[in-house]
Amino acid sequence: MRKFELIAPCHFGLEAPLKREITELGYDIMSVEDGRVTFYGDEEACVRANICLRTAERILIKVGSFPARTFEELFHGTKALPWEAYIPRDGRFWVAKAASVKSALFSPSDIQSVMKKAMVERLRETYHETRFEESGASFPLRVFLMKDEVTVGLDTTGDSLHKRGYRKLTARAPIAENLAAALIMLTPWKGDRILVDPFCGSGTIPIEAAMMAANMAPGMKRGFTAMDWPHVIGGSIWEEIRQEAAEQVDLQVETDIQGYDLDDEMVSIARANARLAGVDKLIHFQKRDVSALSHPKKYGFVITNPPYGERMEEKENLPALYRTLGERFRSLDAWSLYLITAYEGAEKEIGRKADKNRKIYNGMMKTYYYQFQGPKPSSKRRREA
Repeated sequence: MRKFELIAPCHFGLEAPLKREITELGYDIMSVEDGRVTFYGDEEACVRANICLRTAERILIKVGSFPARTFEELFHGTKALPWEAYIPRDGRFWVAKAASVKSALFSPSDIQSVMKKAMVERLRETYHETRFEESGASFPLRVFLMKDEVTVGLDTTGDSLHKRGYRKLTARAPIAENLAAALIMLTPWKGDRILVDPFCGSGTIPIEAAMMAANMAPGMKRGFTAMDWPHVIGGSIWEEIRQEAAEQVDLQVETDIQGYDLDDEMVSIARANARLAGVDKLIHFQKRDVSALSHPKKYGFVITNPPYGERMEEKENLPALYRTLGERFRSLDAWSLYLITAYEGAEKEIGRKADKNRKIYNGMMKTYYYQFQGPKPSSKRRREA
């Protein structure tokens, strides 16, 4: 079975939960850098990572790396890589994305063009062809330039891993599924404890929590680009790992996961998405204002993505909204509050300094994950639960 260096990109600031996930799958971490984790694995590792990782954006097979400060160096470095080991005679190949940080070469379009020409020349010499139809399977590439070091990865995933396949309808500014999963994983929450999202929108945070509680792999119901590469990853491996994941799902687990939203339509959308995910019986969605946030039990979690105030008219309402959230949080008995926001007045209006604060980039937007930690339940209470 072939061995690979596998690269898993993620949101900046979420490398730690991704590293933990990969380690828990049983694979050795090679390096952790801003926005990506590299690990070592075989064909099964590539498949299992695509199907099982909750916080990654995609899985890349590292084709190689080399230094380049000029386009000539970029061309020759690209041409020297063993493209014929991955791309067949009829393969469709292109550089889908090029990113450059602190490097002499910084134009994505020029980088993409030069690398494509170098790949064509290498494959032309290998296959003794003058022209490629590119009518076969797709082989998209992702390229990172960091301080003039070029790293080239073959994208096995296709559509980003945050696209689980269940979210057909969304709110106006939905949180990505892999980001929602990472936020939950950065808390001590477990499936047997209470979780409430009072700004649930299309239901992403409660749905991701329910999938974790049921031990449901996020990629079970979607396809991947590398499924069309039997010469790279054996075709039967995909079905074997998918079946392995399906056998581990437990929909009989008891949960207390709730999602509120003020908008009737959003509540309906959240319920529909939960049904598509197969976890609708594990979540209770309802139309409810944050001012009605309450729960009779102790030691629960509020994990939420409240409005940030991107629109001017929304900004006027933010202080009152966050004050209300803080008031309702204080009324809960021994609960914890975790929220991601770009609103700088969050701590002031909630009325308490966060115990922890993590900077996370939500796309290009800098946000903060405020963590207001409640007391831990006693050992006796945990045993009773």
